[in-house]
Amino acid sequence: MKRVLSLLIILGLVSILTACNSNNDASGSDGKDSDGTVTLNFWTFGATGYDELLKEYEKENPNVKIKFKTSENADHHDALFTAISAGTGAPDIAMVEVDQLDRFKQAQDRFVNLFDQGAEEVQDQYQDWSWNTGQNIDGDFMFGLPTDIGPKALYYRTDVFEDAGLPTDPEEVANLIDSPEALKEAAIQVKEETDKPFLDSMEMAYRAYLDAAPETHLNPEGELIVNQEGSPVKQAYDYAVELNEAGLVGNFEMWTPEWANAVNNGDFAAELGPGWLKGWMEGNAPDASGLFRVATLPTEFSANWGGSFLAIPAETEHAEEAYDFIEWLTSPENQLESFKSHGLFPSAPAVYEMDDFKTNEDEFFGGQVTSVVFGEAANDITDAVYKGEKYVSVNNEILTALTNVQEGADPEEEWDAAVQRAEDLVSR
Repeated sequence: MKRVLSLLIILGLVSILTACNSNNDASGSDGKDSDGTVTLNFWTFGATGYDELLKEYEKENPNVKIKFKTSENADHHDALFTAISAGTGAPDIAMVEVDQLDRFKQAQDRFVNLFDQGAEEVQDQYQDWSWNTGQNIDGDFMFGLPTDIGPKALYYRTDVFEDAGLPTDPEEVANLIDSPEALKEAAIQVKEETDKPFLDSMEMAYRAYLDAAPETHLNPEGELIVNQEGSPVKQAYDYAVELNEAGLVGNFEMWTPEWANAVNNGDFAAELGPGWLKGWMEGNAPDASGLFRVATLPTEFSANWGGSFLAIPAETEHAEEAYDFIEWLTSPENQLESFKSHGLFPSAPAVYEMDDFKTNEDEFFGGQVTSVVFGEAANDITDAVYKGEKYVSVNNEILTALTNVQEGADPEEEWDAAVQRAEDLVSR
C-alpha cells in the first residue's frame, strides 16, 4: 500500500508540473500569449472614455489586448500604492492624478523612466508646465505623459451679474475683474444688489491664490513651508478670510447636494473652476442651462486645478508596448476625442488650433465657445507646481481651519493650530 500511495503521489506531482509547464508555454516566458498577443492591464479612475478609445487601438494593433479597470479616485490610488510597494499586482499602465503624483515620485524605482522609451521625442506636444510636472526634480526621469489638465477660469451667472448691474459679456467681465482687488469689488456689488455671495465657499476663495503658486505647502526637501515669510498658502488663507468677513462667500461645500442645488438655482454668482467642471455642470444643473458664461481670470489667479498622467509601473513585462499605447492615447488627435466625449481638457496645445475645438459651441453656456477661453488660460500658466508627498494631508488641515473660521473661530488661532497639526504630520 505504501508503494502504491507513493506512486500515486509522484504521478500527481508530475501532472501538476506538466500543467504548470503547459500554462507557462501558453503565456510564454516573455509574458505573451501563445498566439503572440500582449495583454496590458490599464488602471484608471473617474469617467475618461478611454475604454472606448482603446478599442480603436486594439483594432489598429491586433497583437495587443488591453484590460481596462476604473475605480474611484481614492480607491484607485490606494490600490496602486499598495501594489507598487509590495512589488506585485501592479498594472502595466496606471493613471495618476496630479495631486497624488509627488506621493508616487517617492517610489521612483518602481516606475519605468519614460525617457528610456523615447518620451523626449514627443515633449513638444504638451504644455511645458504640464510636462515638467511629470518629471522628477532633476529632470532626468519622466514618470508619466500628461493627459488632461485643469486650467481655471471664472464661471459666472449672467442673471445674477445682470441683477447686480455688472456686465455679462465674457470679454467685458474679464476686463472688469482683472485683479484680486477688482474681484472683491465686483463681489461687494453683487452682495449689495442681490444679497447673494459671489463665491460658493471659502475653499474656492482660498484656492484662488493657492492654485497659482509653484510651491505651496512643502519644498522638494520635504520641509513644511506654509509658515515661512511670504507663504502663498498664508496669502491664500488671508484672502479667503477677508472675503468671508465681508460676507462675500457662501457655505456650499463642493460636490454636496446643497452645492449642486446652489449651482442649479443660482444661489451664488461665480465659481473659480477648472475646465473639467463644465462637463459636470452640463450634466447636473439643467435649470442653469444658458445662464452661465466663462471669462479669463486675473493673472494672479492663472492656475491649473487637476489633471492626470499615464505612468508605467516597473513591474510590467511590456514596457515598450505600454509606452506605445500611452503615447497614442495622449496624442493631440486622441486628446481632442477625449475632450469632445468626456470634457477632458487637453494638455496638448495643438488641439487648441483644431477646428473641432475652436468651434465647439456650448449650449449650456449660451452658445459660447468656452474651450477657447480655457485654452487661453492654459497658455497663461507658466510654472510647474510642486505639491509634495503629504500635500493632501497638510492641505486638509488648512481647510479644517477655514471651516472653523466660517463657523466663528478666530482666524489667527485657527491658522496657528493648523500649522501645528501640519508640522506633526510632516514629522511622523
